[in-house]
Amino acid sequence: MAQPARVTLVLGTRPEAIKMAPVIRAFQQSDRFDARVVLTGQHREMVAQVMGLFALEAQRDLALMAPKQTLTHVTCAALEGLRHEFAEHRPDLVLVQGDTTTAFAAALAAFYDQIPVGHVEAGLRTDNIYDPFPEEANRRLISQLAQLHFAPTEQAAANLQASGVVGGVHVTGNTVIDALLQMAASAPSCPVPGLDWESQRVILATVHRRENWGEPLQAIANGFLRVLDSHPDTALLLPLHKNPTVREPLQQLLGSHPRVFLSEPLDYDSLVAAIRGSTLLLTDSGGLQEEAPSLGKPVLVLRRTTERPEAVQAGTAKLIGTDSNAIATEASVLLDQPEAYEAMARAHNPFGDGKASERIEAISAEFLAKR
Repeated sequence: MAQPARVTLVLGTRPEAIKMAPVIRAFQQSDRFDARVVLTGQHREMVAQVMGLFALEAQRDLALMAPKQTLTHVTCAALEGLRHEFAEHRPDLVLVQGDTTTAFAAALAAFYDQIPVGHVEAGLRTDNIYDPFPEEANRRLISQLAQLHFAPTEQAAANLQASGVVGGVHVTGNTVIDALLQMAASAPSCPVPGLDWESQRVILATVHRRENWGEPLQAIANGFLRVLDSHPDTALLLPLHKNPTVREPLQQLLGSHPRVFLSEPLDYDSLVAAIRGSTLLLTDSGGLQEEAPSLGKPVLVLRRTTERPEAVQAGTAKLIGTDSNAIATEASVLLDQPEAYEAMARAHNPFGDGKASERIEAISAEFLAKR
């Protein structure tokens, strides 16, 4: 029997950990692969939570996280750390996910060592190089380095073909649906002191994107308050990002409202439970635009652009920006008009069937068998 192929899966942030967890499982359970997991440490605590939740262990942690770290620090430290990692444990294939600086640095490090790169969730585009920053540039750069492109949707595959990438483009569905369905099957709950999931209509909100720091963050918070004031039966659950640039203004603006519940970042099982228990989502997160529709929840996106136009086209998500008037108006439509709510809640989720990880493992095995 042939030796199993060596694959190294590199991740550094919480979204990567969630979306890579089912992929890691698929490769670890396969007799065709010897899988090695390497963490860069870009987001320390948040990644550890997710790894524990899916019962996964990393074989190496570069531990590069630093106070007030810059993109330059993350890139340089990851490049150097992965140079040593690949020298000591040279893989046949490196897998990266999404559009983080960890993913870009890992793809570049593998390229420098002439190791093929597979890109999970490839082909997302806003066509504005600075929005979101640095993610739009990161994913475009990874696309030029990868030889296997695992596109979540037909639209993403078309984007890749249009940009003339080298290697194979494969539509797999999105691995976040795999993770979501695996987690939802365990039927978790999300208790929050003082929040009554039964009698209150809960709006789940998340805000963290760099382009929403500063004035947009104040407008978003004001929009939230207007929704709460006009709908006394609603409550807002807002898990706060660890970054003080986001965290501190939101605490000041919203912390005193009796129906605002500011929490620490939710473990992934609690997040899934919160999505399930909520009425709607107000978020600038990319992943939640994919996850919430699987549980029948409308998503109002606090951004001007999205790299997931499929959600908007399918009617499961709507771009509303950060203007407080727009937030108040659009949330009120969903809270006050059952027909509008049902139209979004029942729209078909375009992001997959929960089997993306199996496809990625099979395509990777076929690719390496031909080398």
